[in-house]
Amino acid sequence: MPTWVQDGPFWLVYGFLLVVVFLRAQATYWVGRAVAAGTLRSRWAAHVDGPRTRRAIASIDRWGLPIIPLSFLTIGFQTAVNAGAGVIRMHWPRYTLAMVPGCLVWAAIYALGGLAAFEGAASLAARSPWALAAVVVLLLGGGLALVLRARRRRQERESVDAMTLNEDPRHRDPLGDDHLGHHHHHQDHLGAPTD
Repeated sequence: MPTWVQDGPFWLVYGFLLVVVFLRAQATYWVGRAVAAGTLRSRWAAHVDGPRTRRAIASIDRWGLPIIPLSFLTIGFQTAVNAGAGVIRMHWPRYTLAMVPGCLVWAAIYALGGLAAFEGAASLAARSPWALAAVVVLLLGGGLALVLRARRRRQERESVDAMTLNEDPRHRDPLGDDHLGHHHHHQDHLGAPTD
């Protein structure tokens, strides 16, 4: 970030970061569109059409538009989601409307402290790379524990939902034993059995 921005008032830092993230997200979206159209054949195409982008597209399919602004709270996944939105040729105005709240939040996070955290990490690395590595391992371990806990809870909920669905009488087999037991007692309008 230029010094004249970094040393400026909050609104200047925020505005600068907002423009940067908006242009970067839009450029990533349009690169994805170009790859999908087949007009961009380069190392960019191989990068955009990789497994990370395919996972991002699956997330867009599963969660819809909310995944776009939420991706701005991540590192790395944000780029894949923006490229993925381009690859699937999401309607540009819809994409942009979904993207703007993410840009606003991203700029605020970095203007208020995200850059300070980055500078702190750089300072720690200069003093002791091992201390930085330990902090990174602790953060990754904590993040992994949260992800695994959330996944376990989701699996437990799905298991309970599946058990509840199986116990619900509305979801029993309509051709089960009750149907067969009553079938032999029905007669047509002439009084003959309906077998």
